[in-house]
Amino acid sequence: MRERVRSNGYVMTGHAFEEMEADDLTVFDVERCILTGEIVDRQQDQRTGAWKCLVHGDATDDSPMAVVVTLGPMGRAVIVTVFIL
Repeated sequence: MRERVRSNGYVMTGHAFEEMEADDLTVFDVERCILTGEIVDRQQDQRTGAWKCLVHGDATDDSPMAVVVTLGPMGRAVIVTVFIL
C-alpha cells in the first residue's frame, strides 16, 4: 500500500474527497497517514468480498486521522474514506 502511494498508484473516491473537505484535510494529509501510520484493522466488504484496511496515522499538522483503503481491480490502492480521530 505504501509503495502504491509513493508511486502515485492510487485513486480516491468521491466520498473520500467530500470527507477531506469536511474535515479540512488535504491529499498530503492522506498520503502522510498511509506512509507513516499503521493498519489497525482489516475488514471484508460483505457485498463485494474485497478486503479494506483501516489505517491510523497523523496528518501533516500531527493531528490523528484515519484512512480506509482497499485494492482496486487493477491493483491500485483505492482511498474509500478519510476522517479525523
